[in-house]
Amino acid sequence: MAITLTPAQRAAAVGVAAAGLLIGAFALGAGQSRAAPSSPSGISLTSSATPARSAGAGRITVSGTGDVTGTPNQLVLSMGVQVNSSSVGSALSGANQAVRAVTGALERSGVRAAGIQTADLYIQPSYQGNSQVATGYDVSESLTATLNNLGAAGAQIQAAARAGGNATTVDGVSLNLSDTGALLASARARAVADARAKATQYARAAGQRLGPMISVTEQTAPGPFPFFAANAAAASGKAASVPISPGSQKLSVTVTVVYAMS
Repeated sequence: MAITLTPAQRAAAVGVAAAGLLIGAFALGAGQSRAAPSSPSGISLTSSATPARSAGAGRITVSGTGDVTGTPNQLVLSMGVQVNSSSVGSALSGANQAVRAVTGALERSGVRAAGIQTADLYIQPSYQGNSQVATGYDVSESLTATLNNLGAAGAQIQAAARAGGNATTVDGVSLNLSDTGALLASARARAVADARAKATQYARAAGQRLGPMISVTEQTAPGPFPFFAANAAAASGKAASVPISPGSQKLSVTVTVVYAMS
């Protein structure tokens, strides 16, 4: 016989059925979880891949140095004049005249005008004893001159010192390598080779093989090592020219290199 349910009774029946389905699904999932076999190693696939990537990312960092030597071909002269007079005007006039004479002598001896540059100008009073009253004024003017022919540099310095006379001052000279491109390239190649030799030794000691280079960083190279003249008197004597001995100069390149380990 037919059974007629009221709307309220139908809603209650649907709710009971839905609850039964949820309970059944939960029980089935729990049973499958208990039935699943555990991993023999206790590590999931994702976890086991992580150590593999870490092992392959091993790195070694070493430094390498490359040294080369070259013969300087350029001399930078630092010189000037110093004049004392009873007034600023006369002292400055005398210093200007002496500097013009020095500059002219350098240019006539073969130094290019572009290689002569004014460096400093000082004007200051001079005193005697504990007096607070100035007895005169000192004016000093200095310049730098780049001499690109070492064979003629001694004679050029001599000519400049004679032109300045007793007002001449020489602060010093420095010998430079004007073109270091080829020397630095050789030094860099030696530095990288030195770093690779060290890295290979460390990798072998660790029982691994050296992988490819990851990065290389070069440290700042030092500048030329200067030598200084003893005093102006040595340049203003009666010798034909100031003796110049270029010697040799060392360039050094240091790099930090990172290699992969395999």
